[in-house]
Amino acid sequence: MKQSKWSQGVSIYAQELREFLADEGLEATKENLLNGADDWKQYSWGGNAFIYNEDIAERLATPSEIKSRTRKDGLSDMANANEHWLDVQAIALYQAARIVLRGAK
Repeated sequence: MKQSKWSQGVSIYAQELREFLADEGLEATKENLLNGADDWKQYSWGGNAFIYNEDIAERLATPSEIKSRTRKDGLSDMANANEHWLDVQAIALYQAARIVLRGAK
């Protein structure tokens, strides 16, 4: 069964988080994954992951979703009516961290 674009993106974030822990020689804890941030929103907005809307959208959204959010001057800052792309990335990172932490038990 094929994963959704969202699930694929979350899986990639999880792999990147695992690689970060391995590269730094750290155990899988929430604190280590957050790398000094208080939560995943601060992690995302603080530049610890993608900082450009286009990069986030490419990872988490389908081409049709991206097209529907693109204006004449480029991709909208808002992923939907209530959330910026960086907020959406924070949700994906939270889900990725849960995967990493579950696998560490």
